[in-house]
Amino acid sequence: MANSPNHSNISERVEKLLVRLLSPLTRLCLANGVTVSTVYELLKQSFVREANALHPEAPLHGSLSRISNATGLTRREVARIMKSELPIRRPKPSIAAELFARWSSDPAYRGEDYKPATIRRLGASPSFEALAGSVTLDLHYRSILDEMIRLGIVLYNEGNDTVSLARSEFVPIGDENQMLDFLSDNAGDHLAASVQNVLGNGDRHLEQAVFADELSGESVEKLKKMAAEEWKKIRSFFVAEILSMIESDRAAGRLQDQRIRIGIYTFNEPAEKSEELPNASSQPVKRKYLFKESER
Repeated sequence: MANSPNHSNISERVEKLLVRLLSPLTRLCLANGVTVSTVYELLKQSFVREANALHPEAPLHGSLSRISNATGLTRREVARIMKSELPIRRPKPSIAAELFARWSSDPAYRGEDYKPATIRRLGASPSFEALAGSVTLDLHYRSILDEMIRLGIVLYNEGNDTVSLARSEFVPIGDENQMLDFLSDNAGDHLAASVQNVLGNGDRHLEQAVFADELSGESVEKLKKMAAEEWKKIRSFFVAEILSMIESDRAAGRLQDQRIRIGIYTFNEPAEKSEELPNASSQPVKRKYLFKESER
């Protein structure tokens, strides 16, 4: 099987895939001073962790040889990594993000125009204090408010002691750590869903995209704005549904051990040109495609 032509072809395609996936990650590393040696160590840890996860109940003495054969690392290197590697970070819900989502979707916190309302800082619902208490009781509302002000997400009016959202999307300003966390969580879950769909070793995940070329810069900007507006509607709908389901699960005593991520993204760049596009006076040419939809 390992030497079959079909397996060889798949391996080559995986290698080409890695080139595509590693390029943006390499740009991120170079921009932040992360060297090849650091990435290599992390890559070795990841190989050992995933190889070990294939047979988690295997005895240690058997695991070393099996993981060494699967990864190409020496037994000594595998043993070192298994003793020293830290557990992988799992996504943790952001309190600020959850509070923002509730504020944006809960009818009690929206005005007559259905937009998030300006609310009192203290007091019974609707107030920031009550909203923060509905998200967590582990942190004082003031510390949450201070952090959201620092991130540029909310505005505090000291004159009338009210709080309002500073923007319609949860995008922290000037906080590179949070942006990197978003990248890790969003891209990590998207890639995990894609890989699981390809390997076919679990539930299939929704993963679809519409993509097109032969567009002008003006058209791309219009499409990006349209996508952002549609996402606001989708987000509000799902946040309300998710909050309702959480309460229903809790009331019914169901085991609440699952998480889900639902998202949308846009990306644009100059298209690779395989032939010159015609100008207004040229005869029309047969295009390779205008748009495609990917679905697995």
